[in-house]
Amino acid sequence: MAYYKRIRDLREDNDKTQKEVAEYLGTPYQYYAVYEKGSSEISFERAIALAKYYNVSLDYLAGLTDNKRGLSHDDIPEEQRRIYNIISKIAPQDRQRLSVLLKELSDTLLK
Repeated sequence: MAYYKRIRDLREDNDKTQKEVAEYLGTPYQYYAVYEKGSSEISFERAIALAKYYNVSLDYLAGLTDNKRGLSHDDIPEEQRRIYNIISKIAPQDRQRLSVLLKELSDTLLK
């Protein structure tokens, strides 16, 4: 789901007008309206402000999860959590080398 649909749905679910949300963001109504239409990219700062306004996560706002509080531990498959835990124990300089190797492996496997 595109973020612009999500911000429109949040506004409507909270019984807010575009003008009210625009005032909260400190932007002209017309600027906010183009965000909801998807005609203009919303700035990161304004996305953060909207997430705070609606008390949702940026992940939810971006459509990365349907959980309004954001991605949770349960949203990540066990195998990916295991891999992350292994990688987090590797020294930072070695993570870069691992990243290069994984990219090469991925490129080979996806051909």
